[in-house]
Amino acid sequence: MIFISKILFFTSHHGFYTVIILFVFFGLLSFVTKKAWFLAPILPLAILNGFAGQYLNAWFLNKYGVESTAIITSDVETNSTLNDMYIHDYEAIVKKPDGKYSSTFFSTTSATIYPIENAIRIPPTEIPFPVKYIPGYEKNIVILYNESEEGKAVLKYSKLAPVNSARIKYEADRTDKESIAEYIIALEAYTASYDEESYKIKLEELKKELKQLK
Repeated sequence: MIFISKILFFTSHHGFYTVIILFVFFGLLSFVTKKAWFLAPILPLAILNGFAGQYLNAWFLNKYGVESTAIITSDVETNSTLNDMYIHDYEAIVKKPDGKYSSTFFSTTSATIYPIENAIRIPPTEIPFPVKYIPGYEKNIVILYNESEEGKAVLKYSKLAPVNSARIKYEADRTDKESIAEYIIALEAYTASYDEESYKIKLEELKKELKQLK
């Protein structure tokens, strides 16, 4: 597992050097065997690593890694950009099984994050956040963003958004059955994940209002 983790760390953090290694490896293979078709996998593998290298690393570490915590100790903005946003270089310390800390690094473009999605979300500096790694190679970590305090707040806000939208429609016309029904559905979905009494009370009130309008 440690060997696989080291390979995935290298390929996900050093894309350019990975391409060079692919060229050298398959180039030598083609030269030794005198078969040109060994050159064919180079471009597909390079593209695949560029698009899916971090995702594969995230899946592997989440599947086989052990959970711990890490703290970002340095956040430096670079001159490079990605989607018109400046890329940041990060340094972090990772808590090992023995309680001591090990150093690691990543950037906006190389950070491995789970759950796998088309978004780059990095926890703030100085605040511990959950990660997973293969014991023995703590340098390669996957950030469990949704389990961090910031991630939980973002997730809660995203689930609360439909509730607020339905509430606004309801308050505009408290006699509209569709608005009340939409508000009820949104509250049911929210209270299924968050046990908040005020929302549960409002849900019961809306159900009574809807019955009265029928």
